[in-house]
Amino acid sequence: MSKGPGLFTDIGKKARDLLTRDYLSDHKFSVSTYSESGLALTTSTVKKGGYSSGDVAAQYAYRNTLTDLKVDTESNISATFTVADIIPSSKTIANLKFPNYESGKLEFQYFHPHASLTAAVGLNQPPPLDFSVTLGTPTFALGAEAGYETASGKLTKYTAGITVTKPDSSASVILGDKGDTIKASYIHYLDEFKRSAAVGEITRKFSTNQNTFTVGGSCAVDSLTLVKVKLNNHGTLAATLQHEVIRKSLVTFSSEFDTKSLDKTPKFGVSLALKP
Repeated sequence: MSKGPGLFTDIGKKARDLLTRDYLSDHKFSVSTYSESGLALTTSTVKKGGYSSGDVAAQYAYRNTLTDLKVDTESNISATFTVADIIPSSKTIANLKFPNYESGKLEFQYFHPHASLTAAVGLNQPPPLDFSVTLGTPTFALGAEAGYETASGKLTKYTAGITVTKPDSSASVILGDKGDTIKASYIHYLDEFKRSAAVGEITRKFSTNQNTFTVGGSCAVDSLTLVKVKLNNHGTLAATLQHEVIRKSLVTFSSEFDTKSLDKTPKFGVSLALKP
């Protein structure tokens, strides 16, 4: 476990990742290369429906600085600069985008054995502000985040959460959407490598009186193959199969269909990521 409570965005992240990561509805192919100097290059193409797009990304690490640069086929350019320990136990992140430069932001993160703080300011005028604070330990933490719009002087969001983490499990409760939604999740690992797990999540939206309950899990068939499945109370069933074809290179197949409307066309996705 880490030495501190982590960031607010880490609350519920383990269960959320198991229920969302690798569930695809498009076709993606990527190739990555690495150099001894610390430069990594990744070329990706994505086909979704009848539309295809691609991008080239570069990442360079040097001492306490990490630089990410991405250019896509729509002529969008994004750059992220991360500098660690400008002051001890901190991380400063600058995100710049072109031509939509107003969506960029500057973020500061501070980590303490019993707390973490984040503050972010947008680059548009007047700039929006985001704050978060988390207090606790690696096994128990509570936190809150808020967004403030300087133009109107109003809060755009406020969220609170609490989490309890053990070596083989994690539970969390998050109150979000300005108090309109509450989400509780629990994940339990079934093996020491944390590749096989069971997860449950329930979400209630007070304004619509609607509940969504999702159960899922992952199972390591062997050291190279992982199967994941999830089902919610609305009848949506999804499954994914991931296999390591060669070292660090993964092929992923995913499918989703509505068990209450079997006449609908199921969604299929596939991803091939090649790494040296």
